[in-house]
Parts: sequence; structure tokens; C-alpha cells
Amino acid sequence: MREAQDRTFTTHDGVELFYRHWPAVAADPGEPRKAVLLFHRGHEHSGRIAHLVDELDLPGFEFFAWDARGHGQSPGARGDSPSFATSARDVQTFCDHIGATHQIDEQNIAVVAQSVGAVIASTWVHDYAPRIRSLVLASPAFKVKLYVPFARPGLALMRKFRGNFFVNSYVKAKFLSHDPERVASYDNDPLITKAISVNVLLGLYEAADRVVADAQAIQVPTQLLISGSDFVVHRKPQEQFFERLGSVHKEKHILPGFFHDTLGEKHRAPAVASARRFILQNFARPLDRPSLLDADRIGATCAESEALATPLPHNSPRDLYWRMTRASMRFGSKLSAGVKLGFDTGFDSGSTLDYVYRNRPTGTSPIGRMIDQNYLNSIGWRGIRQRKLNVEELLRLAMGKLREANREVRIVDIAAGHGRYILEALQGVSPLPESILLRDYSDINVRDGSALIVEKGLGEIARFVKGDAFDRQDLAALDPKPTLAVVSGLYELFADNQMVGGSLAGLAEAVEPGGFLVYTGQPWHPQLELIARALTSHRAGQAWVMRRRSQAEMDQLVEAAGFRKITLRVDEWGIFSVSLAQRVQ
Repeated sequence: MREAQDRTFTTHDGVELFYRHWPAVAADPGEPRKAVLLFHRGHEHSGRIAHLVDELDLPGFEFFAWDARGHGQSPGARGDSPSFATSARDVQTFCDHIGATHQIDEQNIAVVAQSVGAVIASTWVHDYAPRIRSLVLASPAFKVKLYVPFARPGLALMRKFRGNFFVNSYVKAKFLSHDPERVASYDNDPLITKAISVNVLLGLYEAADRVVADAQAIQVPTQLLISGSDFVVHRKPQEQFFERLGSVHKEKHILPGFFHDTLGEKHRAPAVASARRFILQNFARPLDRPSLLDADRIGATCAESEALATPLPHNSPRDLYWRMTRASMRFGSKLSAGVKLGFDTGFDSGSTLDYVYRNRPTGTSPIGRMIDQNYLNSIGWRGIRQRKLNVEELLRLAMGKLREANREVRIVDIAAGHGRYILEALQGVSPLPESILLRDYSDINVRDGSALIVEKGLGEIARFVKGDAFDRQDLAALDPKPTLAVVSGLYELFADNQMVGGSLAGLAEAVEPGGFLVYTGQPWHPQLELIARALTSHRAGQAWVMRRRSQAEMDQLVEAAGFRKITLRVDEWGIFSVSLAQRVQ
């Protein structure tokens, strides 16, 4: 039996999480180091899956298993986390730590995860698009069986009045496994917590709904193990997830008679053997992912955007519904300044985004301000404001890396809108960049952005000019040559990958080797139909129809241009991502 080493790593927000590390016992010194990451069920901890280290029988692999926040020996209120998105980001931080501390590349990692841990892992794979080797999901808790009618909306309503609170698991150990030793140890383990916070429980549901609906975005080879007699979670979402998976290599195994603790069942040997085989097979073949560079012409998001652009049958129920929605928004624009600005300049315009960033409800009356408040609080605009904060964070990170390398900071933003996120990212930064060049196609944005430069007192280092973000030759000739390029909120508005690829290629020619690129993406949006059927774009009042790009697709476009992604931030709803990449030498 391998001996575990107890360790900790520091997360992005400074919390130290506990994990166990089992070094390899028969690694080939001429081969890259390989690892398997184990993620435990909800309520449990890494000690509950430690048996898999020996049972998987992979002596050449290192094993790692954490105690998630609020579980086992990790800190935090039992069963709680700041958000489900925080837990998903913790996985990325864990991988970063393993790479830096144990010198194991992401592409040499396999993941085995169970129940809630499987949902955390699949959310991470969906949102962050890591280049891991394989993913084994055992009974993922995409939909927990809450036997009380209307439990989910009831919990959401109670949270509005009470704030976050905790509920206890109703599941008895005898309904988790047929193994009497596992049942006894579950009942007597002092590190097991029966509580789970409502924030985490509802966040689990929301993330699972999104990941199941958009499983086509996941390209990692995936094996799904489904317990045939699971009293804890529903099977249908697991089946839907598998059917929609975008992975070229995927397997589904239904295990008759198994309870929810799939990898802790009494007769688990066949399931463990399947996981072992799948891991080894995917390490035996070269790491390869299907090209998504033509996803604008074929594939799920192409079909989705075409459907949204297709007019509805005249006077059909849906047509009438959206006509009423448009009419109500037009009426609201007479009272709400934000809605009026959207119709006047486009809901995707720089003027609208700057209004959303400022987040100050304005209207012609108290009712108009209330309408404006609801408008600004829509999930899309909340995501936009978080995207701004994430852009600013990665801008400061990139500037810090350039200063550490004793290089000048020369910033260019090729579609800056009013440039607010660039200029406000400089608050507290010393020394300031050597130069800032803001560009935009819109005369209004150039005018208002120039005024903002003066307002911020940055006229000596910053200027705003009119420019085409898709003119490759113009971008390649930027002067001075930037060391930090920014593209925020632009590529999401254009479906054509050739346009985006050309723009990125121009930036790659302009940015000095070792310089950085901050870029945004929109892999998911819960209001796509509302946007397409009711809102207008900056293009002469045309319908605002967007084609989503998965994070994997966006990363491939950036990589094809000559950049390498370093890190990523995403909002808690999984709508907008912000990534930092470095120009390949």
C-alpha cells in the first residue's frame, strides 16, 4: 500500500486547502511525470477515496486528492463554499499548484471524480477547457433527488429572506453502498459532515443544468459510470450529459444494482478496472483534440445561432410572446435611460457597456428608475460588470509580469468602447505604463473615450484613435509595438472565425515575443433568445444574434495566432470568460 503525504496548497483567495499526495512507485525516469486527481463526494473527504490509489493499480502515476472547502481537514464552515464557481476555480488552482510544485503538466493529468466532486470537475472542464488527458465521472450529481415537492424553489425563496443557511443530508449510509465496512466507516467518521449550505446546493443545481445543457463544449475523453440503483441522484441528466458530450472518445457504463457510492461499492472491481483501462488507453494515444476553427460553419453553436436568426412563424405563440416583449421594452425605453440608450446606440455598443459599468439607475420618474434598476440587474449585465473586474485583474497581472521581466508596458486595446476598464485598471499601479493606445470604430466612442482619458488625468501617456479591429495589416503595423494587447467584448459579437483569426493574427504580428494578450469569450448565456428576439445591435438596429464560442474554440483561435493561454477567470454564472495569453517566442 502506498503511503500518503499530507500537504496543503493556497487557493486564489488565500485559503489553504488540505490534500493528500501519493508519489509514484515505478515511474519511468525517461517519461514525463503523470498524475491522477481524485475528487470526493459531497459531505466526504479525500480519505474516503484513498482506497482507489491501490485499487487502480497505476504504480507509474502520482495520485492527488484534496479535501474540498468546508470538508475534511480543509477550513471553512462545514459543507460551505463562497460559491460553486469558487470550488471550480479551486480545481484550476490545484492543477496550477501541482504543475508548479510537482512538475506535472496539465496534459499529463487524468481526473477521477464522484458525485458532487464529478459536477465540480465537469464544470471546471467546461469553463476552463483544460488540456487534461481524461475524465472519469462516477454517478455525477447533476440532479439530486429532493423528495420534498418544490424543494428547490422553496429553498431559493427561503434564502432570499434568511440568507445562506444549512440543510442536513437525508441519505443513510446503507443507501450509499452495499459494503458493510464502507457503511460503518461512514457512520463513524468524524470528518464527514452531513450539512450542506443552500448556496452550495443551489449552485450545484445551476452549474449542473448549464453543464448538462452545453456538454457539447467538453472535448476531454470522458468515461461515465452510472449506478443502476441510485437513491441519491437522477439518471436522466447523466444520460443527457453523455449524449451531448463533444468528446470524440467517450464511454458509458451502467452498473446494475450499484448504489450511489459507485467507487465505494462492495463489488466495485469491474468499475475500477474500467476506469483504469480508460486512463491507460488515453495516455497511450497522443493528446489530440478536434479542431474547432470551423465551428462557425458547422456544429452545435452554428446551428443554435442560425435557429435564433430564423424568423418565427407569424402569429405563432412564440412570435406573439416576443412581439409583446419588444413592445414592453419599447415602452420601458420612454422611462428608463438605460433601455433608451440601448435602442438608440445598440445594446452591444460601447455607450451601452459604459452605462452598464457605471451601474447608476436613471429614469424620468421613480418608475423609470425602478425599470432601469431591473434592467441593470439582469444576469447578462451582472456578468458584464464581473467581466470588467476580471479584465482589470488580468491587466494588472500582465503589467506585473512585464515589470518583473524589466520590460516596458505598452498597451493597445483594439476595440476599447469608452476604455473605462483599461483606465480604471491603472488605479494604484506604479509606475504607469509607458504608453496606452485605445482604438474603436465608433466616432462616439473615440470622442467619449478621449474625454475619459482627460478626466482620469492620463493625457500624457494615453490617446484614443479611430481604427478597425479586423484590419490585419493595420494591426500588424501598430506603433509603438505593444507588449500588452487587449480585446474585450469584441469577438463575441462576430460569428465568423476567419474575421477573428485575422484580427488575432494581426495582433500576433504586432505584439512583441513574450508580450501578453488579454481576451474575452462568451461560452454560455442564459438569455440568448431574449437578446436575439428583443434587443438590437449597433449595426443599424439589426437583431442582436450571437454565436457562442466554447472556451476550447476561443483558445484554439488564440493558439493558432501564436499565443499560449496562461490563466483564465470566469464569472459565477459561467457566462463571460477572461483569459491571459503570452506571445510565443
